[in-house]
Amino acid sequence: MKIRNIAIAVGLALASSTAFAFHCPKDMLAIDAALPKATLSAAQMSEVKKYRAEGEALHKTGKHQGSVDTLAKAMKILNIK
Repeated sequence: MKIRNIAIAVGLALASSTAFAFHCPKDMLAIDAALPKATLSAAQMSEVKKYRAEGEALHKTGKHQGSVDTLAKAMKILNIK
């Protein structure tokens, strides 16, 4: 019974990390699509580009939760839901 519970927990952990891995590129594409149409100040544009770059770097190093969180900051500035 304990082995089964451990196997289920490991499976769920792997599934959630995979879900974040596939979420990052979707968020990056949404940011890239919104940037040309955005009416932002220079400071806001700089901030969005910084968060976008940081999010991509985190994604590439496998830190998907950090990537999702960082990209969410850029998406908030761009008002992407």
